[in-house]
Amino acid sequence: LQDEETRKDYDYMLDHPEEYYRHYYHYYSRRLAPKVDVRIVILVTVCAISVFQFFSWWSSYNEAINYLATVPKYRIQATEIARQQGLLNKTKEKGKNRRSKEEIREEEEEIIKDIIKNKIDIKGGYQKPKIYDILLFQILLAPFYLCKYIVWYCWWIYCFTIKGQEYGVEEKLYIIRRYMNMSQSQFDSLEDHQKEIFLERQLWIRENYEVYKREQEEELKKKMAMDPRWKRYRRWMKNEGPGRLTFIDD
Repeated sequence: LQDEETRKDYDYMLDHPEEYYRHYYHYYSRRLAPKVDVRIVILVTVCAISVFQFFSWWSSYNEAINYLATVPKYRIQATEIARQQGLLNKTKEKGKNRRSKEEIREEEEEIIKDIIKNKIDIKGGYQKPKIYDILLFQILLAPFYLCKYIVWYCWWIYCFTIKGQEYGVEEKLYIIRRYMNMSQSQFDSLEDHQKEIFLERQLWIRENYEVYKREQEEELKKKMAMDPRWKRYRRWMKNEGPGRLTFIDD
């Protein structure tokens, strides 16, 4: 009876002995209730998700590096840089220090991958993971990001709504990205020449973007109409698609 809640239940039982089942319910609900703090459970869950998130991003990043190492364009450039830096021109070892061809090949492969990591800026979903992007740090930094967004939004209203200033390149690209419903990482993964086309066509103006959107939809429809796989799929849906009823006797 040292617990205050348990003592209240005990006093209530003495005052109302006829409520037999209610007393049993409260007794077993307190005995079987978990003793773990909910805050600890939430913290452990967030940490586990953050660790999984970080290692998943590292795996995606390494997959991107391994793929780029097989692309002739990047591999030739990385190999040339390695030769210029003297990383592939080492004299052959002799005697006990002599290594096998397989070991030398693996070392050269790692050198090429390291050069690709340092020279190529991978953007989008396969970019190098940052510790501040995981869930735990996003939650901790949420107040900072909120204040930063409020300051930025007030600056935007003051500059472009009140003072009527013209948009800069970054502001134009921001408006275009919002029209396209793309995240920052998705938009960064686009090629530079695509962004230049967006700016040339002035897609930050809503009317121009709507025209561009209709053009892209029409182009996509034409590609789908000419694609043999889509032709086979439409033919299958027409002749033998799901839910088709037949009355052919066996």
